[in-house]
Amino acid sequence: MSAPDDLASAVRDEAAAIEEDRQEGTPERAKPVGLGPVGWMRWTWRTLTSMRTALILLFLFALGSVPGSIYPQRGVDPSRVAQYFKDNPTQAKWLDRFWLFDVFSSPWFAAIYLLLFISLAGCVFPRALAHLKEIRRRPPAAPRNLLRLPHSEAFEGGLTLEQAAAALRRRRFRVVTGDGWVSAEKGYLRETGNLLFHVALLALLFAIGAGGLFGYRGNVLVVEGDGFSNAVAAYDRFMPGSRVTAESLEPFSFTLKDFQASYVAAGEKQGQPLDYLAKLSVQDSPTAAPRDVDLKVNDPLDVNGTLTYLIGHGYAPTFRVTDGKGQVAYDGPVPCLADDQATYTSECVIKVPDAQPTQLGFLVRFLPTTVPNGNAWVSVFPGAANPTVQVFPFGGDLGLKSGQPQSVYQLDTTNLKPLGTMSAQPTPLNVGETKELADGAGKIQFTGVKEWISLQITYDPGREPALLAAAAAVIGLVLSLTIRRRRVWVRVKDGKVTVGGLTRTEGGGAAFAEEFAQIVTALRGDQPTRDQGGDPSHGDQGGGEPDEPASAGHVAPDAPTGNAAPGARPDEE
Repeated sequence: MSAPDDLASAVRDEAAAIEEDRQEGTPERAKPVGLGPVGWMRWTWRTLTSMRTALILLFLFALGSVPGSIYPQRGVDPSRVAQYFKDNPTQAKWLDRFWLFDVFSSPWFAAIYLLLFISLAGCVFPRALAHLKEIRRRPPAAPRNLLRLPHSEAFEGGLTLEQAAAALRRRRFRVVTGDGWVSAEKGYLRETGNLLFHVALLALLFAIGAGGLFGYRGNVLVVEGDGFSNAVAAYDRFMPGSRVTAESLEPFSFTLKDFQASYVAAGEKQGQPLDYLAKLSVQDSPTAAPRDVDLKVNDPLDVNGTLTYLIGHGYAPTFRVTDGKGQVAYDGPVPCLADDQATYTSECVIKVPDAQPTQLGFLVRFLPTTVPNGNAWVSVFPGAANPTVQVFPFGGDLGLKSGQPQSVYQLDTTNLKPLGTMSAQPTPLNVGETKELADGAGKIQFTGVKEWISLQITYDPGREPALLAAAAAVIGLVLSLTIRRRRVWVRVKDGKVTVGGLTRTEGGGAAFAEEFAQIVTALRGDQPTRDQGGDPSHGDQGGGEPDEPASAGHVAPDAPTGNAAPGARPDEE
């Protein structure tokens, strides 16, 4: 082997040895350490309580409420839900799997609600603690060169630190003094208003949740002379919260003694309603003495927080039905629904399943103020000035034993036959008149007219807290939008006064510029002032040193009156 070959071999051997030594001395690359349970919990909490997550949950909360207004809800109108299943069975089955007929009681909506509540709480409470520390913190010391600040001015004068501090205190600044400087800060209520707004939103969510859990709402129709007891069985429709039981209802009762509706009698506005008044005899508890209450629209009956609202009214003509065997099969009022709100022409149904030898059913048209119109009869006024009824009788099987639910305001004539000749405009019956039925099926007598009212009874323990929270949210929003956080510093050295200002609010520079100019003017003493003895004193109009040094008693015209004691904390914005 030649010398060059020996040299190359030696170099290769040396390089191999160096590489082997390097690999032996290099430790294995460490595997990344996992977060662990605590780390994952901390990451989850920080993600959940971030402002981005709160905004996403708020958007999902609003988006999740949309199906509740599109599809009928079981808690509001179960009959419409049943009709939806009948009309669209396949689609309804899939919608029901996702709780779209029970949106506001569904697990996914409750999850969004709870996560939003936790997210807001996690956002607000740490900020509140930080703000409490911030408002207790003293204003920072003055910078060395105030002329570099966005708002600054220098002038010659005999102003002292005490006079500067007193002038800023009169303008409700929080003031501290140091070696040759005064520092003042104002506008702490801006962040306070921001926090108040978010805390109010949190309280509003809590109040709505409490109302949904412990509140209830129901509707009932009451005819004149009848009564109502606040029990579940007495409601026509009852929508309780998930934590409401039969014992939760306030045990009050009332009787509808009279209902009066007044209308415009003549003129262009004839027939328009003027007032509705329901006269009730109310017992706040089973052992309480009755009291008379006038119930009006938007003036509810309040019994220990349970509110009863007057929401509607109508007519309930009274009838006596005698069957073919001479027995009185029906005697009482029948609530009618208005078909024409202008004249209160109404329609109602009478079902007499106990009539013999055949069941009877009647379609009734009620005319409050009846006048002839050619071969027809019409009502021309909503008040019961000349009440009549047109009766359409039927006989046969009413279908009440079929198991299918029926509305009391509809008559299924599938298995019924007309009793006598039917006419679109039968001769109306006046009060006291009787109509004989064909085929010996009996007779029906129009005995009088009553009125009914529909009521909504609600109990919502979160109603007043929600109102207070909404008001607090508005106040907090106003404070956060109108108040500006700003700082002012004053340095006094060898007769030279330097004033600097800084606003900590974006977009508040223009407004602060005007305020800063007023502060400088007050410190220069250029505006007329009045000393404690009442003699006017004018400063040097040339902007130089004032004739007299400004004292704590000199007040600028645009500054609040009153002198703050040194070291005292004035009221702040």
